[in-house]
Amino acid sequence: MNWISDSKLEHLQNIALHPDFSATKYELVRELATGGMGTVYLAEDRELMRQVAIKVLNASAADDDDSHRRMLREAHVIARLEHPGIVPVHDVGTLPDGRIYYAMKYVRGQRLDEYVREVASIQERLRKFQLVCEAVAFAHARGVVHRDLKPQNIMVGSFGEVLVLDWGVAKIINNVTDPSEANTLKITSQAQPESVIDETTTQGTIIGTRNYMSPEQARGYTSLVDERSDVFSLGVILYYLLTNEPAPPHTGGAFRRPRQYGSHITKQAEAVCLRAMADHRSERYASAKELSEDVSRLVDGNPVSAYREGAAEKFVRWAGKNRFLILLVLSYLLMRIILGFSSGR
Repeated sequence: MNWISDSKLEHLQNIALHPDFSATKYELVRELATGGMGTVYLAEDRELMRQVAIKVLNASAADDDDSHRRMLREAHVIARLEHPGIVPVHDVGTLPDGRIYYAMKYVRGQRLDEYVREVASIQERLRKFQLVCEAVAFAHARGVVHRDLKPQNIMVGSFGEVLVLDWGVAKIINNVTDPSEANTLKITSQAQPESVIDETTTQGTIIGTRNYMSPEQARGYTSLVDERSDVFSLGVILYYLLTNEPAPPHTGGAFRRPRQYGSHITKQAEAVCLRAMADHRSERYASAKELSEDVSRLVDGNPVSAYREGAAEKFVRWAGKNRFLILLVLSYLLMRIILGFSSGR
């Protein structure tokens, strides 16, 4: 009997556990993350001499035609969303064992939930959140709804850039604002069935992550899922950025408002958050673009559409933005008083 050496056994185990990239231009470095449908690996592009992230269909789904279609669909969706805030796809192909893979930019940085643990400034967090909203708004303009927005699917890069990841359960909608995208997206939505995860109800399929999904998603009303469903998820992310606490699973009942965590959270910020998280779709921001615009006003210290200021609040806000001017006027008046008093003597 011939015994297999430990080194050969280890080599065989690696082959069994990791995908075979020998027929591609990529060289495996290490595993980065794994999910239900695919695993992401760090790899070296031997031709361009750069590192990339490669998502490979899991071996358990290798014989599942629907999983193949879903993976290919995900790559096609991301490839169309050419935006600085959305990770770009470089390549797509098939491994020797028949599994689909696609290569994308390798993002160096940390997830949004990790970033929050290190950055206490709400102002800085809001700036990052605005970039998230802009990326999602771009996708909406191309007829794509993410459906699984959460801090774990958002990366903050080494240079402060923000990228929205994991478009595997995205929904293609018909109300595309860019006419050039209408035909291609419509064809894709008909040819490739929607991804199905989690559990089913009599209404339809529940897709997303429970704490971050909109009420219509949680109830399985897939026909009602649109841009406003992503707005709700963005509202829950904003809740987390303001409070450091995840919002409770949505049940339609009362929950702890952001300002109950501390007065350092402004009424305006709370109002933006609660409007995005409104139970009824009609009461939310109509789009991520509208939400992004209000967040921009919030960052700049301008009035937001979600909150109606009183006269005193308007004055306080104006005074806060014009402190130097007020100081200058007060200094001038004080000087005149001193000069007048001196000349009177």
